[in-house]
Amino acid sequence: MADAPDLTNLVDLAGARLGGSVVAVNDEFFAFAERMLLPEPPIVRPGVFTERGQWTDGWETRRRRVLPGADWAVVRLGVPGIVHAITVDTTHFTGNAPEAVEIQGATVGGYPAPEELLDESVQWVTLVPRTPVNADSVNVLPVEGPGQIRITHLRLTIHPDGGVARLRAHGQVVPDPRLLDRVTSDLAAAYLGGVVVAASDMHYGDRHNLNASGEARVMGEGWETRRRRTPGYDWAVIRLATTGRVVRAEVDTRHFRGNAPRAVALWAANAPELSFSDDVSAITEWRPMLPPTRTQPNTRHLFDLEVPVEATHVRVDAIPDGGLARLRLLGAPTEPGRESLAMRWLDALSPGAAKEELLACCGSEDWADAVVARRPFGTLDELLAVAEQEWWQLTEAAWLEAFTAHPRIGERPAVASAPPTSARATVVGLDAPRREQAALESASAEVRAAMAEGNAAYEERFGYIFLIRAAGRSAEEMLSLLRERLENDPDRELRVAAGQQAEITAMRLHRLITGS
Repeated sequence: MADAPDLTNLVDLAGARLGGSVVAVNDEFFAFAERMLLPEPPIVRPGVFTERGQWTDGWETRRRRVLPGADWAVVRLGVPGIVHAITVDTTHFTGNAPEAVEIQGATVGGYPAPEELLDESVQWVTLVPRTPVNADSVNVLPVEGPGQIRITHLRLTIHPDGGVARLRAHGQVVPDPRLLDRVTSDLAAAYLGGVVVAASDMHYGDRHNLNASGEARVMGEGWETRRRRTPGYDWAVIRLATTGRVVRAEVDTRHFRGNAPRAVALWAANAPELSFSDDVSAITEWRPMLPPTRTQPNTRHLFDLEVPVEATHVRVDAIPDGGLARLRLLGAPTEPGRESLAMRWLDALSPGAAKEELLACCGSEDWADAVVARRPFGTLDELLAVAEQEWWQLTEAAWLEAFTAHPRIGERPAVASAPPTSARATVVGLDAPRREQAALESASAEVRAAMAEGNAAYEERFGYIFLIRAAGRSAEEMLSLLRERLENDPDRELRVAAGQQAEITAMRLHRLITGS
């Protein structure tokens, strides 16, 4: 299509190689919908038939005899992200392609069952409105701005029936930043948002194979250049998922036996201002990460870096040419890198998902709605400023709603059965009070008894639970403040409690974005 977007550095979020899967479908009489997500191009086998009819490489439904109507399939993305374009490939479907398609996206946390995804409560956002498609063609359909939010599932509707060979959801990975906390991660990995943004040559193997999920099964699943007949070397540049400190590099030449590089070198650059589409020639300073080091054919090489290297981009030199199956760059985000990744994630969440995360920080529905509506924030400072501003504009009823989301000081939060679709925010909402009130765990029996007695007196006097920012305070200090605040008049105490809620909210937002 003439106005099709540039797909060069976009990942197929729905691809089977990243873990994409068809989780629900209304009809697949002639061919299974799961085939739509295979990475290889569709093929045709003339004269090959099964008990259902002609063998088909793709998804194909039976002929619809009741109109109007449509067939559909629901796909769980391999990794959540922002979809910029969708390819509906009808290659080899010459007389049985759909007339039109419609594509929607949804954000559903946790691990929902098919029946949960089909529930009316799931909010589907239109990514591509009903659009005619051509038979036996690669139809690239752009997603307009309003539909470019972080999603976890796609719903493909074909009007009225027919077949689709391949479905590609071209987009940018937006991982939950908490996945990178307290662990060492492959910062180059496609499933975390790493992108191979440039390469000198990829005659035999695509550069995006370098950071693909899993191990290469054959040589063709790696990156390989043509034979170099001039001086120099070949290279590829990976933009990491976020700014990080790399502590180990894995250079994998497996399956490359007569065509592996003689040596490799790694270089690091720090250019957080560059986007995924910017020309890497703008990087003027590359710092040595691994000097030219001899490699062996068909070997997984592990190189530990004695001094961690901070980078947003890493360049691998294949000296002088040849192929690599995979490049892994193990490390952890820097503090600015973690914050940047988290803000991009929060700003990209669907309104419903963003609200759920915010409710884990403050239990006022009105507050969460107001803050969600103010996105994008871009920075933690802006988020905190908006959060406080919206809090102090709420009614007293909204404040009291937020207070009820907290357990009493010194009591464990009630552990209810989480719904199967619970997102990370549900767990965080239960975990935060336990973490914040850790000082009460080691308090003496006398202090705990006095706190329980004080809680009861406070609730009898003011009609709501005693609220205090527990993090960083001793049990004795909290008990002293409880007794002191019992002397306040109701109007003053409500403002004091609201101020404590504001501090708790800011602390939880800070932890959400920074991980600490």
